[in-house]
Amino acid sequence: MGNAGFNGLTVAAFESRMAAEMMRLIERHGGKPLVAPALREIPLEDNSAALRFGEQLLTDGLDVLVLLTGAGTATLFEILHSRHSKALLASALKDTVLVARGPKPVAALKALGYQPTLTVPEPNTWVDVVSTLDAYRPINGLRVAVQEYGLPNRDLLDALMQRGAHVFPVPVYRWALPVDTAPLKQVLGEILAGKVQVLLITNAAQIDHVMQILKEEKTTVPFKVICNKLVIASIGPTASERIRSHGLPVDFEPSHGKMGILVKETSEQADRLLEPKRLT
Repeated sequence: MGNAGFNGLTVAAFESRMAAEMMRLIERHGGKPLVAPALREIPLEDNSAALRFGEQLLTDGLDVLVLLTGAGTATLFEILHSRHSKALLASALKDTVLVARGPKPVAALKALGYQPTLTVPEPNTWVDVVSTLDAYRPINGLRVAVQEYGLPNRDLLDALMQRGAHVFPVPVYRWALPVDTAPLKQVLGEILAGKVQVLLITNAAQIDHVMQILKEEKTTVPFKVICNKLVIASIGPTASERIRSHGLPVDFEPSHGKMGILVKETSEQADRLLEPKRLT
């Protein structure tokens, strides 16, 4: 039996791979789930950037490799292994500083037989990546590759270049809209109709795609208005930064950036956060 938690509130989320688990979590904490995917993770049709990176790595070497996501790390090495032997790559990376942005790239590296040189602490934002490198050593004149995910992180790339690094973005996968956007549009329709009290964002790219659909449907303005009347909970600072960049509020972040903790802690705070919004 679930606890009171959301106490019957309707809770929307845009989870893709973990949609079933998200629905169970919302129900377990007393909410009515409304879940539709906003993302589809696809390999780049053209892996030329990653393959060029591999050639450069083997020819010229590399000083720093920044790995931003677990899935991206695994995909990058899968692409490289399609062209080069594991032993050859390991030798080329022997003197490279491997920077893992949090536990998922750490786990991916270890599964591949590598140990990260630097692990970026929570909350794992681009600012934490840069400050971790700053504390380690100056990067002026160093060759720094950045494994990209979804949209390029211009703030991170600019900060590295401002420090004098020679920066090489390495895109290895990207986010696309789902093939069928009808479920997503249905959830957005429920939000616009005022039938949703809580919105959970677990990935920064989700809100980009939501705003893309709203723009196409010419409903951006009413969506922004309605969002001031519901609770928007973000899984962490990176997602929060993206949400705010679209002119939307962020009402809550959990103590740790994990989906289960996001749902649990949001359920405990939802009524308190909704109370002042009900008066407006």
